[in-house]
Amino acid sequence: MRTRPLTVAAACAAAALVVVLGLVVRPHTPALSTDESGDAALLDRARPLFAEGVHHRVSVVEIDGEDTRVAHFGADDSTSYEIGSVSKALNGLLLADMIERGEVSEDTELGTLLDLDGAPAASVTLAELAGHRSGLPRLSPRPLDMLGAWAAALTGRDPYRFDVDTLVEQVAAADTSGRGEFAYSNMGAAVLGQALAARAGTDYADLLRARVLDPLGLDGTVLPATAAELPAGAIVGTNDKGRTADPWLARAYAPAGGVRSTPEDMAVLARALLFGDPPGAGAMEPRWDDGEDGRVGLGWFVDDHDGTDVTWHNGGTGGFSTMLALDREGGRAVVVLADTATGVESQARDLLLGEA
Repeated sequence: MRTRPLTVAAACAAAALVVVLGLVVRPHTPALSTDESGDAALLDRARPLFAEGVHHRVSVVEIDGEDTRVAHFGADDSTSYEIGSVSKALNGLLLADMIERGEVSEDTELGTLLDLDGAPAASVTLAELAGHRSGLPRLSPRPLDMLGAWAAALTGRDPYRFDVDTLVEQVAAADTSGRGEFAYSNMGAAVLGQALAARAGTDYADLLRARVLDPLGLDGTVLPATAAELPAGAIVGTNDKGRTADPWLARAYAPAGGVRSTPEDMAVLARALLFGDPPGAGAMEPRWDDGEDGRVGLGWFVDDHDGTDVTWHNGGTGGFSTMLALDREGGRAVVVLADTATGVESQARDLLLGEA
């Protein structure tokens, strides 16, 4: 019979694939870097928070009134981290600024800015997109897009390799039956930013640069669209198993998670949000409930912690995690940036609230 050689060959190929996949995803747990710099007291408070778990390079920024302290593990003020969904908070500032300028309103419908050809999402408003109340799903539900996202998660590749036309097609194909209820949506944040860029007649990276980043002097905050545009010496992140992750680049989903920044820039941003008059600051004001115990603004969240309102956004990519937390009334802020995908939200809140 001629089936046996084929069966043996197939078995060998399957075995080889298992070996390759095992090498790809095998655990390798990074350890917190012992190369430390910054404020000694903050280093001592932060070190035990990150000593356990999958952490390597970590930067902590703490603002308390006039004082700004930093603590670095394997990093410095200019280390370039992916900040993931903290990009959505910047996107919210951009929306609020354009509302203040009279270029759009909270009630501007998406279909007036992008060609959605009568799709259900055409009547969704910009405020609904910013507040995660549009009904759009977190990610594209199209089968090939879902398969690509699964493969990207397995192999550490960038899952958001779409151009603007493809993003619009994804949005046009999406169901919005959950509209009016809170449901976190990367797709919604992405199309919001691209709609604002269409309204301004430019691309998103240039618009965010002109309206938010440059006015705040955030020169180290960038949206690299290609690997060649990554900052010199850009560090590479790892997933929660310690496998190297490809950079997430600023394509159509850049408004949802394509920004890179530095501890120095994040300190400037946090201080401006606390004490200055940054573009679109009204985005931080809560407008809706999130269906649990929190409230939602335009791209920002506000939670009550035993009487302290914490205004925040976190971020996670294939290889990085970030948390920006503000006690606006108390004039305090903490930013944590890390080069692994393990979340840093609880550590940032503990530092902000004096629990660490």
